Amino acid sequence: MKITVEAIVQAPVSKVWSVYTTPDDIKLWNTASDDWHTTESTVDLRVGGAFTSRMEAKDGSFGFDFAGIYTKIVPDELIEYSFGDRHGAVEFLKGANGVTVRVTFDAESENPVEQQREGWQAILNNFAKYVEACE
Repeated sequence: MKITVEAIVQAPVSKVWSVYTTPDDIKLWNTASDDWHTTESTVDLRVGGAFTSRMEAKDGSFGFDFAGIYTKIVPDELIEYSFGDRHGAVEFLKGANGVTVRVTFDAESENPVEQQREGWQAILNNFAKYVEACE
């Protein structure tokens, strides 16, 4: 099953792309709630390149790495990647109202689909707020 989340970002697509793919920025927006943070991020933005983000509860009770390999890159338009046996895609769609960032990914089986959707949507909403605050 695939899940899709999206947000409209009021910024030029070049800025949206840059913030989405820059490790120092990723550490500042990549969280679903205020009690979590991303402590490390790496990006090798090329086909076959790896990415990783270390996400941790601020109280130190839990953490995990979100990591994968880029499979397709179209600058300012598309990022496709694999993470484990799952796949994801991020589309950057320019429109009259800003850039729609659409993330589609294969659901995992451990957590309810709605919980996964809500978590990824919360991260994407934080991303949009962060980009717009940088303008």
